[in-house]
Amino acid sequence: MKIKITGVGLYLPPKIETAEDIAPKIGKSVEWIIEKSGVNERRVSIIDVDQMGALAGKEALDNGGKPDLIINASGVPKQTIPDTSTFYQRELGFEGIPSFSIHCTCLSFIAALNTAASLIHSKSYKRILIISSDRGTRGRNFDEPESASLLGDGAAAIVIEPAKSVDESELIYFDMKTFPSCANLTEVRGGGTHKHPQDPNTTLADNLFTMDGPAVYKIARKEVYRMMLKTMKITGFKREDVDWVIPHQASGKAVDAYISTGGFAQEKVVSIISEFGNCVAASVPMAFATAVKDKRIKRGDLLLFIGTGAGLSAACALVRY
Repeated sequence: MKIKITGVGLYLPPKIETAEDIAPKIGKSVEWIIEKSGVNERRVSIIDVDQMGALAGKEALDNGGKPDLIINASGVPKQTIPDTSTFYQRELGFEGIPSFSIHCTCLSFIAALNTAASLIHSKSYKRILIISSDRGTRGRNFDEPESASLLGDGAAAIVIEPAKSVDESELIYFDMKTFPSCANLTEVRGGGTHKHPQDPNTTLADNLFTMDGPAVYKIARKEVYRMMLKTMKITGFKREDVDWVIPHQASGKAVDAYISTGGFAQEKVVSIISEFGNCVAASVPMAFATAVKDKRIKRGDLLLFIGTGAGLSAACALVRY
């Protein structure tokens, strides 16, 4: 699909929480945190997801005119109703622009990228703003040290438009698989009808993030590897053709697996996990935006967005930037 990413925005909360800061909260040493999560520090936001997302969105739009569609691609909403994209639009100062969410936890951005490309390809829209904004630190369970040491806050946004005939830019390939047999491995049980806030059996822990990290890693590593092989086979590209692998920043070990198991050169894998932690759905576009801003990613580069999310799901998108 001949689409082009024409704008990129990034919001990093100014407050930094180090491994030293979080260690006493979870009863673990700094060494344990870095070994288990790979996170030296993360950002903690004092503003909510709509304000974070709007700041990233404004930078992505860069005075280039209004979008004709706004897609929220985040892991956790501002509130149950209305949709978080509505609050982005309000913060951006727009009115009347169609807005909705693509929600598949940590893979929301990759899925939204494919959805937006399809809508542009069908000529339904011409300028789509995708925003991923997550405050993972709000839902940390400090009684679950491994997951609590992972999560951070941040937001990123992109603008997608039709590519011109002279542009190389395109979405080449997309794939996604979901395995509901693993649904209980990563959860926030509360907030919906299953563990409603008014249910007397709903506990505080039901409203916090929980994950069986080792089980997720074991399954995710295998499924992502299979998906990567399938992507290369179907598209005809080789690992060496990929300029940048932009993975979900699930953990230090998960990002490193693209090198040790995936066979990609270390210098080709964009890793921001040590500085920003796992920012849920925002982690993929944050990694992308970081590499665009520091000029590692250039026009014409072949990008592999890839990762896993709760569900358990795996997804990837091969894009010529």
